[in-house]
Amino acid sequence: MVLNKRVAAVLAASVLAVTCNAAIAAESVNFVSWGGSTQDAQKQAWADPFSKATGIKVVQDGPTDYGKLKAMVDSGNVQWDVVDVEADFALRAAAEGLLEPLDFSVIQRDKIDPRFVSDHGVGSFFFSFVLGYNQSKLGSKTPQDWTALFDTKTYPGKRALYKWPSPGVLELALLADGVAADKLYPLDLDRAFKKLDTIKKDIVWWGGGAQSQQLLASGEASLGQFWNGRIHALQEDGAPVGVSWKQNLVMADILVIPKGSKNKDAAMKFLASASSAKGQADFSNLTAYAPVNVDSVARLDSVLAPNLPTAYAKDQITLDFAYWAKNGQAIATRWNEWLLK
Repeated sequence: MVLNKRVAAVLAASVLAVTCNAAIAAESVNFVSWGGSTQDAQKQAWADPFSKATGIKVVQDGPTDYGKLKAMVDSGNVQWDVVDVEADFALRAAAEGLLEPLDFSVIQRDKIDPRFVSDHGVGSFFFSFVLGYNQSKLGSKTPQDWTALFDTKTYPGKRALYKWPSPGVLELALLADGVAADKLYPLDLDRAFKKLDTIKKDIVWWGGGAQSQQLLASGEASLGQFWNGRIHALQEDGAPVGVSWKQNLVMADILVIPKGSKNKDAAMKFLASASSAKGQADFSNLTAYAPVNVDSVARLDSVLAPNLPTAYAKDQITLDFAYWAKNGQAIATRWNEWLLK
């Protein structure tokens, strides 16, 4: 009888161990981002090293879809664990109760640039909208700031602008119209749209990074507003493009955890790794987007560093994510109506 009990106990312990090991092996994080080269770099810099170090599998998904995220949370059937979103959406989603609060005993909040961290989100990376131009189209004429977009006589040709109603275009229009950087908000929408009216017929709109690059490299657009990483990639490929960093407009992507994530603890660990000094530097060195971790700068490739927003802080204007979180939906309505006029 005693022997049978011992055998039973050993068998029970073995079953428990197998069950625990299987649970650990099955632990995973579903990571959602925007696809393309950015998500490829996130996989290389964050997901693969994280899985190797922890044994937690990172499943890639995407693209990011705000409507889908909200629907998952509302239904209680959340399939995503970590989602890369725009900074203004991160704040709006938190206010709407769509996100889990972050555990800063796991994530090192004090190492993150305060501009890019909140109770419900930690920076993925930050980037700048910069003035890019095609040198073969403009010749010796070198545009210096956003006013060049509105000077069609000196700088002829089409202007490439971001077509979505989000931080950037309205601000650059106001800056070009003489509004001081510290007086941008609240945005004077009437003034911004009036300024954009002056070049509306000359604008070609881009909705994604690859499209923006094609417009500039081909010369279809002489100059415009671009993500700094896309300009750097064109220069690396030998395209005849230049860049002005004056009044570069800082925007950020934020990593969030949807409310009701089934793998919240593993997601917290993933965020801690992705926002670490090494994780951020590795991603920046692959993409030319800037790290949110203040200790990452020393780890940046010395050749790449001059092409990052971190090198142009004095000429930098950080877009007001909180303003856009509060007012973005109303602005979007007006923006879409203006596009159709």
